[in-house]
Amino acid sequence: SQHHLPPQIWTNSINQANKMALLAWAKETGIDLVQINGQRRYGGPPPGWVGNPPPAGTEVFIGKLPQDMYENTLIPLFQRVGKLYEFRLMMTFSGLNRGFAYAKYSNRHGAKEAIAAFNNFEVREGCAIVVCKSTEKCELSMDGLATSVSRQKLEAVLRRVTEGVLSVTLYTSPCQKQAQLAVLKYTSHQAAAMAKKTLMEGKMRLDGLETRVDWLNPNLKQKLQLCEKKPSSSWVQGNKRLGVPKQAPRSPVLHNALDCLNSLCQRHYLGTPLFLTKCVQAKANGWLRFWCRVVIPGCPMPFSGFTWVRQDGPGRSGHEEAKIAVALQVLRMLGES
Repeated sequence: SQHHLPPQIWTNSINQANKMALLAWAKETGIDLVQINGQRRYGGPPPGWVGNPPPAGTEVFIGKLPQDMYENTLIPLFQRVGKLYEFRLMMTFSGLNRGFAYAKYSNRHGAKEAIAAFNNFEVREGCAIVVCKSTEKCELSMDGLATSVSRQKLEAVLRRVTEGVLSVTLYTSPCQKQAQLAVLKYTSHQAAAMAKKTLMEGKMRLDGLETRVDWLNPNLKQKLQLCEKKPSSSWVQGNKRLGVPKQAPRSPVLHNALDCLNSLCQRHYLGTPLFLTKCVQAKANGWLRFWCRVVIPGCPMPFSGFTWVRQDGPGRSGHEEAKIAVALQVLRMLGES
C-alpha cells in the first residue's frame, strides 16, 4: 500500500494530474516558479520589470483555495484584472497548497479590481474563495531576551540569519520578569514573514534564554507606545496629514533612530537628512512642543509637523530629543510607504 513507499514517491503521487498540468503550463509559458521555505513564488520582480517594487496597498490575500489548485489556474485568473508583480502560493510538504496565497499587483488599482472581481468568486462549483487587502505586516516581537543582550548584539545576529532588517528597538518585557522584548521592523511583509519562519524554526537562544517570536500584536504595540503618556503628535509629508502613534518611551536604544535613518538614506542613495527644529511651547511639567522639518534630498516632499518631547537630564537638549522623535516618525513613514 502507498504508506510503505518512500516519502518522496508517496508525495509525488498526490494530486499527480494537476502537478503534471502545472509543469506543462510552466514549460509552455516560460514562467519561472521558485520554491523557498514553504512558499512557491512567481515574479518579485517579473521578467521585464523596470524600477522600484510597487508601494504598500498593492497586495491581496487569497484564502479558501482548493488545495489541489495551482498557479496554472490562479495566475491567469488574477492577471485578468491587472499586471502581477508577484504571486506567492503557500505549499505543504506533499505538494498540495496550504489553502492561501498572496498576489501583488503593479499598482493599487489592480489590487482593488482583484478584490472587487474575485472575493466570493467560485473557482470551482461550490468553492468560493476569499480575496481581501493584505495587511502587509512588517513588524515582529521577540520576547524573553536576557537583560544582558544589547541592541547592537541582537541586530548583528538578526542581520546574519535574516534579510531586510530595518530597525531593532528594545523594551522592558511587559510579560516576563527580568527580560527584554524587541520590536523588529523589516523592509517588507515578505521579509518579515521569512524572518519569522527562520527565527521560530531556529528556536533562537541569546545568552542562554529561549525567545518567543510572533507578529507584533497591535495591542502590545500600543501598550509599548503609551508607556509614557504625552500629548499627541501629527505629521505631514508635503500637504498630506498623517496620524502618528504616540512617542515611544525614551531609552538609550532610541539614540539609534538617527543612525537608522541616516543608514537607510545612504542605502537607498537618498542623501543625508537635514533636520530643522524650533521650540514653540514649554509646559510646567517638563514637556516641550517642537515644530520640526526633515528634508531628505531624494524625497520629493519634506516631512514636517509638531511633536512633544521631554528633556531628560542635562546630557541632551530638547532639540536633540526632538530630532530623535522625528527620526523615529520618518522611519515609520518610510517603512509603511
